[in-house]
Amino acid sequence: MARKWLVAIAALCAPVAAAKALDAAAAERERAAVETAIRASIGWALAKDRALLESVLAHDDHLFIFHPDAKSTVVGWDAFVKLFDFWMDARFKATRFDVRDLRITRAHSGDVAWFSAILDDCGEWDGKPSCWLDTRWTGVLERRDGGWRIVQMHFSFAADRPAAQGAKEP
Repeated sequence: MARKWLVAIAALCAPVAAAKALDAAAAERERAAVETAIRASIGWALAKDRALLESVLAHDDHLFIFHPDAKSTVVGWDAFVKLFDFWMDARFKATRFDVRDLRITRAHSGDVAWFSAILDDCGEWDGKPSCWLDTRWTGVLERRDGGWRIVQMHFSFAADRPAAQGAKEP
C-alpha cells in the first residue's frame, strides 16, 4: 500500500519538477541573451560592426547614457547616432575590452533587466592609445520586438581609485 502511495506522489510531482526544469532553462537562455546584448554594446567596435550595436540599443528618445564626463551625456537615439562619425573614423581603432563581475537581474515581469559590471574599454585614436580601466558600468534593458535592447547606461570611475588608472580620452 505504501508503495502505491509513493508511486502516486511521484507521478504527481514529476510534472512539477519537469516544469521547474523548463523554467530554469528558459531563465538561463534569457540571461544569456541579455549578456550577449550587453557585451555586443561594447564589443561591436572591434570590427566596427555598426549593425550589431544598432541591434542592441533602443532607437527612441528613451535611450540615455551617462559617460564619465558631463559633456558626453547622450539623450535619445538621434543624439547617439552622431557618435558614429567618431567611431567609424579610420583614426579610431578599438583594441580590446574586458567585462568583469557582470551581475544581471531580470524583473519578475520578464521584460526588463538591469546589470552592473567592471569594464576595461581600450582603443587608439590616430595611433595614440586610450583606455577606460576599471570603469563602473550599469544599465537597463527592455525586451522589445523579441530582442533585448539597452535603454540606459551609466559609466563612471570610483573617486578613490589610484590616479594612475582611468580614462585617457582621445
